[in-house]
Amino acid sequence: MVSPATLLKASFSASKEFFRPPVEVAPRQPQGSRPTPVMVPIRSIGPTHGDRIITHLLALDPHDRYLRFGYAANDEQIRRYVGGLNFERDEIFGIYNRKLQLIAMAHLAFSTDPSLKSCAEFGVSVLTHARGRRYGARLFDRAVMHARNEGVDMMFIHALSENTAMLTIARKAGATIERDGSESEAYLKLPPADLDSRMTEMLEEQIAQTDYRLKVQAKQFWDLLAMVQEVRRGVRDAREHTSM
Repeated sequence: MVSPATLLKASFSASKEFFRPPVEVAPRQPQGSRPTPVMVPIRSIGPTHGDRIITHLLALDPHDRYLRFGYAANDEQIRRYVGGLNFERDEIFGIYNRKLQLIAMAHLAFSTDPSLKSCAEFGVSVLTHARGRRYGARLFDRAVMHARNEGVDMMFIHALSENTAMLTIARKAGATIERDGSESEAYLKLPPADLDSRMTEMLEEQIAQTDYRLKVQAKQFWDLLAMVQEVRRGVRDAREHTSM
């Protein structure tokens, strides 16, 4: 869990990203050194982002859809899934890149059974080109923190046994995993919320919201700049054409 002090520092430095071009570049690490942990803004997303959620899930290849849903979901089934999301009851978390593409998302579904109100289920998906950055693990940690703060004491992960990436995340978090043929269930007992978990979630959400607004502004800036350059290019070409 990132400390509140680290989060506050990240919030003050977030504005520096505004005028950077929308290019994802990983910083070089000295040989033999461990990578420096990077703050990944993860924001809670609502129904206004439904189209981005659909676009994200439709971008998954057939195998990834199979791992995410437990069956080879077609486009219509994905649209029905998104249309059935209950944003008031559940929580959807997302990671956006500088082009405002939803590259990773998680669904924390709270139990509708009155006798299991303190339970929630976690599901996650990450686009192929965004793999290898531990986004799935980051989303899992974010969901665990939110679940704790909402009074959940047991998180479930239902996954295909071949979904080793998801099961590895659960196992590293201390979950108990039970395998039943082609399917597995992971059970993670959560500690109760405390002041640190509540403050950390509040700060992370504020930073993520600020980061998203800056990305929106940056994209608008670069889109406008590209349009201006295109107009200038057209004017220049027209002048050259008339001067011949």
